Amino acid sequence: QAQLLESGGGSVQAGGSLRLSCAASGYTGSRGCMGWFRRAPRMARAGVAVIDRDGNARYADSVRGRFSISRDNDKNTLYLQMNSLQPEDTATYYCAANVVCQPAGAWYGDALTQWGQGTQVTVSS
Repeated sequence: QAQLLESGGGSVQAGGSLRLSCAASGYTGSRGCMGWFRRAPRMARAGVAVIDRDGNARYADSVRGRFSISRDNDKNTLYLQMNSLQPEDTATYYCAANVVCQPAGAWYGDALTQWGQGTQVTVSS
């Protein structure tokens, strides 16, 4: 079982930037995909971005072009660079390991996905 520790959340004005980090320790599963999900108030958790061991990334349409996911396999750390933040990006952001990444492009968490505790991102207008 992995431990996933997020950091880097905070409050920022619209148009600003934040960088989230997720330090992973322990066994993170065999799938190799790690990602970021978010849950806004009164909304279901939704995928933001995912990356496989080779660095291939996928993004939700709502963040493509503004967010960038990366990982350092040597440091077992996942990152999410968030630029041009908007109020609708306000949410709790969760790091996830062992994410399902299907060859056809779909990606999601399931019962075997491991989750961090979350970090709050608040964007004011």
